[in-house]
Amino acid sequence: MKANRSSIIFMLVLALLSIGPDVAALTIKVGYPQLSGGSMPLWVITESKLDQRYGVDVKPIYIAGGATLTHSLIAGDVDIALTGGAVVGAVLSGADLVYAGIGLSTYAFIVYARPDITEVKDLRGKVFGVMTRGASSDHAAIAFFTRYGMRAGQDVKFLYFARPGDLLASLDKGIVVAGVFPSPTTVMAKRLGYKELVNIASFKLPYPHNAIATRKTLIRQNPELIKGFLKAYLASIKTIHEEPEVAKKALAHFLGSKDPEMIEDSYRSSAPLFLKVPYMPEEAIRTVLSLSDNPKAAQADPKAFFDNRLLKELEDTGFVKELYSRR
Repeated sequence: MKANRSSIIFMLVLALLSIGPDVAALTIKVGYPQLSGGSMPLWVITESKLDQRYGVDVKPIYIAGGATLTHSLIAGDVDIALTGGAVVGAVLSGADLVYAGIGLSTYAFIVYARPDITEVKDLRGKVFGVMTRGASSDHAAIAFFTRYGMRAGQDVKFLYFARPGDLLASLDKGIVVAGVFPSPTTVMAKRLGYKELVNIASFKLPYPHNAIATRKTLIRQNPELIKGFLKAYLASIKTIHEEPEVAKKALAHFLGSKDPEMIEDSYRSSAPLFLKVPYMPEEAIRTVLSLSDNPKAAQADPKAFFDNRLLKELEDTGFVKELYSRR
């Protein structure tokens, strides 16, 4: 009997050891809104299995459009959303959301136009294509026209689309004369004969593009879950900067393309915009508040929209230094 009991215990221990790492891993659902280079850190995490190093099991989920993704975060369908300024609008409306870090440090959009549009002023009185009202592309378009002294909705009419491909098809059919595009849709626009009018990223306006957003309650209840994701995210940024071929492999996989120009353009346009330690700056929130039509925006405190404490903890405890000391 003792022998049998010992055998059973021994087999049980072996079984627990064999499944231990999987049981310990914390599953975290991360939504992303576009098939573009802005989602690269998440894709590198998945492709290189960086999440497994830090005790999390990251599940990427594509939800088209920053506003729709933000609603999914509020509803609890995802734990983290790599989304833009839509979070600011949601918080102003009472949502329990917060940014835990920035993604791309500015707008990563380029305006492409039909051949007959030779200058920005030619867009006056025309229909302009944008993706998702109240999200990054909308804010980028408003910032673009403001810079050139035009008012969105008055001097130029906006038409909204769920995906970059839908916007490109609309440009091709003449429904819109121009629009804001992320890479690599920019490559397809160029191949179809449309011209680059303005690279909005060149303005270098602080903006939370593809920023790391989550629910405040989740940070309070399970900070280790968010911290585990942030560790993997920081490791992915290091990979993007130091191992381009690994990053490009992840881009090829998630974009579903072997087209070298599309992959290279996605990498080149996005990689420099990822910060080594992606703290959310107040200026990025101020940018969104300045574009908001919510009456509460003017009096809102930018600090109420982000929480850099977990990133600061990772830096203060030496995680970042140790990460970059590895070869």
